[in-house]
Amino acid sequence: MTKARSAPDVWIIVTTLLILTIGIIMVYSASAVLAFHEYGDWYYYLKRQLLFAALGIGAMFVTMNADYYIWKKYANLILIVCFALLVIVLIPGVGVIRGGARSWLGIGSFGIQPSEFMKMGIIIFLAKMLSNEQMRMEHFTKGLLPPLGFIGIAFGLIMLQPDLGTGTVLVGASILMIFVAGARLLHLSYFVIAGVLGFIGLILMNTERLDRITAFLDPWKDPLGSGYQAIQSLYAIGPGGLVGLGLGMSRQKYNYLPEPQTDFIFSIISEELGFIGGAFLLVLFMILIWRGMRAAITAPDKFGSLLAVGIVGMIAVQVIINIGVVIGMFPVTGITLPLVSAGGSSLTLMLTAIGVLLNISRYSR
Repeated sequence: MTKARSAPDVWIIVTTLLILTIGIIMVYSASAVLAFHEYGDWYYYLKRQLLFAALGIGAMFVTMNADYYIWKKYANLILIVCFALLVIVLIPGVGVIRGGARSWLGIGSFGIQPSEFMKMGIIIFLAKMLSNEQMRMEHFTKGLLPPLGFIGIAFGLIMLQPDLGTGTVLVGASILMIFVAGARLLHLSYFVIAGVLGFIGLILMNTERLDRITAFLDPWKDPLGSGYQAIQSLYAIGPGGLVGLGLGMSRQKYNYLPEPQTDFIFSIISEELGFIGGAFLLVLFMILIWRGMRAAITAPDKFGSLLAVGIVGMIAVQVIINIGVVIGMFPVTGITLPLVSAGGSSLTLMLTAIGVLLNISRYSR
């Protein structure tokens, strides 16, 4: 490839760093009390977030300067490694159980989450597969079924952990790529119907998931059990009002709201910074998604375009689900807010993916 390369999209860089900065501040604010109770160190989660943010920024700088078409060359190998990690994590005694899911590999508090790697791995592989000129996406068997097969296997392995939230993000981003690649809406509707029926089946097969659905419909039916998280999240958002209680002044972080530094960090943001603070963060995400889609539209080839669509889709779907859970629109799932929630694998991988997106923006037509 001999395409002219320019400067990366400054909007994406600035927006990403702003969201990351807000995340670091709010991780400390939301987690200080919890960190002191658990580890005797007010700065425990802050130090971890700074460490992984530094690693992520370093990875973003590398991928921003590594021509994106190199990912096409290693797409098959990347997918094989991701599948291998998903299998290894399921082995008893090897995979670490956290939050009721065997989804981690590592020692002690440091580990990696293979499902996070699979999200990026399937996006890279699908971008290569769908950009192949021999793929006839208007045909159901020749075009649509092969990518759906890979998505189904990845989703199935993730559900064996089980991790419905991450699996939903993976499927959502993948389906967006398939649609952009030219799949017919009629064919996709078949998949959506089958997916909804399968989703209902997965819920009915697991009492914990069923409890989450009933708690979503009526959290007050079990306010101290399955409905507890949803109620406490709304208790955080409500008092925030327009301008919030003030940075560091959250009440719900005092062991009322579970996971205030990860899944429900937007609740703390709304409580401390109010509607204005929450809306400002959402505007930043909208700018990031807008500029990412612009990079996809102006990419010089189909692979780059689909790769950008997948990365933007991953960010958008994750933001929608996380915010939806926090405000009570969706049942509770273990989905973090990109670049904001405390995390290791998720934060580092997200910054790495944004670096790839920045590299694609350097070749804009």
